[in-house]
Amino acid sequence: MLDKFQPAKADPILGLGKLFQADPRDGKIDLGVGVYKDASGNTPIVRAVKQAETILHQTQTSKTYVALAGSELFRDEMRKLVLADSVAVDRVATLQTPGGTGAIRQVFETMKMLNPNGTIWISNPSWPSHMAMATHMGFKTRAYPYFDAATKMVDTTAMMESFKELQAGDLLLLHGCCHNPTGANLDMATWRAITDLVIEKGVIPFVDIAYQGFGDGLDEDAAPLRYMASKVPEMCIAASCSKNFGLYRDRVGVAMMVAKDAKTAEITQGNLAILNRLNYSFAPDHGAAVVGLILSTPDLRSDWIDELTEMRHTMLQVRTDLADALRQQCNADDFDFIAHHRGMFSRLGLSPTQVEALRDEHAMYVVGDSRINIAGLSGGRHEPFAAAVAKVIGLSA
Repeated sequence: MLDKFQPAKADPILGLGKLFQADPRDGKIDLGVGVYKDASGNTPIVRAVKQAETILHQTQTSKTYVALAGSELFRDEMRKLVLADSVAVDRVATLQTPGGTGAIRQVFETMKMLNPNGTIWISNPSWPSHMAMATHMGFKTRAYPYFDAATKMVDTTAMMESFKELQAGDLLLLHGCCHNPTGANLDMATWRAITDLVIEKGVIPFVDIAYQGFGDGLDEDAAPLRYMASKVPEMCIAASCSKNFGLYRDRVGVAMMVAKDAKTAEITQGNLAILNRLNYSFAPDHGAAVVGLILSTPDLRSDWIDELTEMRHTMLQVRTDLADALRQQCNADDFDFIAHHRGMFSRLGLSPTQVEALRDEHAMYVVGDSRINIAGLSGGRHEPFAAAVAKVIGLSA
């Protein structure tokens, strides 16, 4: 059987990290993998996470299984964090998953059970695993226009025009905030228009919110999703704790299903638990226990919010500083859009040749589509990066 395998294609982002590690040059900068970095270039453990882990270490008395659907405390706290009071509690089914990726997979598994012939609509561009996962599972997919390469903003007109072809039962995947890879977000007016459209057409919106708190704030980033949840009869959500809690390797996520009524939600909850049983039985508990404890303990929650605010402000400052530095280095406003984007990423619009030159000539490691991790430029690293960009695009002042 195994001799039928063909060599697998290397993950381009993880492969970039290996090249970075092997590079002996001083001053090299890694802007590839999407992890938060402080001014020293490190990805620290969040203070509240450390405190919660200490408490758990001292108080946990067993490592037995929790529940197929996961920790009730974790799921309830995440529902409140993401949805607040936008929808009745008894209309929401929740499922603890191994990371946001696991949540996406379980939403797709639900679609496969209930509407296998439906189409999954995914923005162009999007996080590559969205399309890869949907295609691997055999779904029909449709890439909808999203990013205007000229303006570096959302192409709302083209996107809404394409949505006219949505069919009842299709799954429309939207980024809740901090769009990956572009950093360009939908405005509230567009969210309202999309909400009206999915209701009219009988489309199921699926919001992937992997960066809540990294854009404009916990409530601000969730506001569009909450508005939609308050209006639509059904909705799917995937939320991740990798970024805002710094729990990357602990794999902490949650899938949520908003049902039309309490009875449907109850039936959905039972089926979601069975989905976990069929795929991996029990999601890892450690990270979920940490998050549940933080969100339910006022002092820990307050400290977590404070540190999350610090991280967000750092990235916003880097955006402003990088845009200013590029304006000075290039003597042009071509990169002013960076200051208006939100979250961890922006796509610069560089060619593959220019991206390669950044790596080979300047030890600046950028993903092939010119997506950069903004957090990798804190601590003054935006200055040499801006100078390198100006050189490779031939606009050095």
